[in-house]
Amino acid sequence: MSPVVTLSVESIAAGGDGVGRSNGLVVFVPRTAAGDIVTASIAGKGQFARGSLRTVTRPSPDRIDPPCPHYTRDRCGGCQLQHVTYRGQLAAKQRIIRDAIERIGKRRIGEPEVRASSAEWRYRTKLTLAIRRRGGNWIAGLRAYDDPARVFSLADCPITERGVVRVWRDVLRAAGHFPEAAELRGSVRLSDGAYTFTLEGGARWTKHEEFFAAVPSLSDLWWEQDGRGPALLHSREAPGSRKKPGISFAQVNPAVAAELHAHVVARALSYSPRRVVDAYSGAGATAIPLARSGAVVTAIELDQLASDWCARHLPEGSRAVRARVEDALPDALPADVVLLNPPRAGIDDAVSSQLEGAEPRPRTLIYVSCNPATLARDISRLPSYRIAGVVGFDMFPQTAHVETVCELVA
Repeated sequence: MSPVVTLSVESIAAGGDGVGRSNGLVVFVPRTAAGDIVTASIAGKGQFARGSLRTVTRPSPDRIDPPCPHYTRDRCGGCQLQHVTYRGQLAAKQRIIRDAIERIGKRRIGEPEVRASSAEWRYRTKLTLAIRRRGGNWIAGLRAYDDPARVFSLADCPITERGVVRVWRDVLRAAGHFPEAAELRGSVRLSDGAYTFTLEGGARWTKHEEFFAAVPSLSDLWWEQDGRGPALLHSREAPGSRKKPGISFAQVNPAVAAELHAHVVARALSYSPRRVVDAYSGAGATAIPLARSGAVVTAIELDQLASDWCARHLPEGSRAVRARVEDALPDALPADVVLLNPPRAGIDDAVSSQLEGAEPRPRTLIYVSCNPATLARDISRLPSYRIAGVVGFDMFPQTAHVETVCELVA
């Protein structure tokens, strides 16, 4: 039987768990808030343990009742912080960023600003769900945070835009046309006024035409067949759509994404750069306005569709390069400003080595990160650059995720 301990929760860790200590043991307990006093059953060896919340003996001033029934009833793992006030969530994300940079990056910083989202709910424009057979029918849902193998049927997701949830219901009504498979995965995304559905899984999909015809609310239908990349199967122009053909990536919180984008562009332009490298440039949302401002921009992106879109819209003199950043960066340097916006895994070690060894060095690196831990690791690999500023953007309220913009100067 697991021992039960009483803990004072001191902070929220990067994954959203509360952190407390018991006789020198660091204990991580999901669904707790900083300031809680709780009892938890614990399991683990060494200096760290995982706890399961038993009772809240004294609640934190930041503890509230989560509004989503799935959060408590189904122990939904999609959100981690619905039980914490929004003020408490922002404070937790400040500490997550600072702790990562100081503990992993070995740099001292003050309390970083974390800019709030204008919407705490209904902000997500994309919802990805696991699709499973149940009782002869398909269900779509999320996983329990403490039992990832269990998928529950989702009735609503209050952090997701209502239209996305409505289109998911349309999709499930047409699920009889899905391919045969043990399990599937799907996502509905709203972008530029159009709803797109991407289905992942299955070896053969013989009824995709019937499916698309049965869901007129969809603009595009993509399929990622087992072992293959995504392919566009069908497309129709939705009323009022302003979609970019073939471009499948968009931020899930458009309002915060626009604020973050404006911040990055403004910081880059503050250096009056003549040459800019936009690494991991996507479809050129940042590269194109910088180039139009007069800078010569090299936009590096591996995705073919995104790189092609960027190339078509860059002004003469700037260029889009389809390549891995670590392969293309040496030829793109020197530059006054280098923008880094990598995936969660952060930049390749070769990229940090190239930036460290560049002569002359870029005057600034503007690093946009969705993972404070890999941001901090990459900062530690760039000892020649000092931190000029760190700003967080709360792209994902109710979750433990945070976007961070770190400005490094040579």
